[in-house]
Amino acid sequence: MVSLFGIRPPSSPYVHQPLIYTVLASPVQTILYIVHNVLQSLRAPPTPVKPPVRVVCISDTHTLTHASIPDGDLLIHAGDLTNNGTPSELHAQLTWLSSLPHPHKVVIAGNHDTQLDPRSRATLSEPDRSAPLPDWSSFGIHYLQHSPLTLDIHPSPHHSPAEETPPSRKSSTTSTDIPDSPTSPSPHRRHHHRRRRLHLHGSPQIPTCGPSSFAFQHPRALDAWTDTLPTDLDILITHTPPAQHLDNFPAALGDAWLLREVWRVRPRLHVCGHVHVGAGREVLWWDGAQGAYERGLGRRAWWWTGRGLWDVRLWREVVRVLVWGVVGVVWSRVWGGEERGTVLVNAALMDEATGRLREGGVHVVDI
Repeated sequence: MVSLFGIRPPSSPYVHQPLIYTVLASPVQTILYIVHNVLQSLRAPPTPVKPPVRVVCISDTHTLTHASIPDGDLLIHAGDLTNNGTPSELHAQLTWLSSLPHPHKVVIAGNHDTQLDPRSRATLSEPDRSAPLPDWSSFGIHYLQHSPLTLDIHPSPHHSPAEETPPSRKSSTTSTDIPDSPTSPSPHRRHHHRRRRLHLHGSPQIPTCGPSSFAFQHPRALDAWTDTLPTDLDILITHTPPAQHLDNFPAALGDAWLLREVWRVRPRLHVCGHVHVGAGREVLWWDGAQGAYERGLGRRAWWWTGRGLWDVRLWREVVRVLVWGVVGVVWSRVWGGEERGTVLVNAALMDEATGRLREGGVHVVDI
């Protein structure tokens, strides 16, 4: 790769992109990225439905086990349980997951989980190719592969009083609250004795990023997502992140077709992984600021435009992000407005390519 003003680019798009290189390579898009993320961090977060379901999100454990997985009602693993995708590696991870106390557990595959894709399974040794697939139910785990799932969950009273939602903020939801009985002793106990019905969908496919031993790959230009997801969706689980979000700016490793599909269905929670360095969370508000941000990052910072400095359309998107972002902050913080947003979590626990899991890197979301 060619250096830029003497600054060499990172060795891989899957490692941290140094700020100095990012600024030199894409100065206007770096401004856009910073402005958008600062304004989004100032907005009030989505209000959980009552009774709230606590979802513990993990991904990319790569044969390792995490010493401190928080308690919750639902545990989600968004793929890459293994390194080499062998039955023995997979069995060890499922044994660990089954030992955790969460009453509901949902898993999808990642590109390293070779045995689970018939195409990549052919690259394993003969004994591993012939080994039976996991009996997921024996581990108490729901496995999703391009498939939906409906769960009836009895939320546990995880919240401390400080974590309770202020009464002035109301929420709406597509999920269903199901009373267990017509009466209960108090409003607080009534919340924790109701069931929540949640609709989930899990899909493992990712744009091609490695050899034939990698599972569930498809050409990056191929649309593997349009109209594949149900519209009554509370939780979406994918291995890849959507493009432009938690996918290692400015490398943009996420899937653009997935982003378009998520715009259509807008789940309450979207859990992904795959891009280790993109681990974190953000809220997608599906508004003018987000649209301008995505269009701006999607433009190429060609050298003849001064790496975007003379790109009028790109600067126009920066202004739109600033205006719409300020409107969003004022609406949520000053006027107390409530909007339906999607909490996006890149739950990757592997610390880039170090071979170690992040300490305290587990994300917990109340929905």
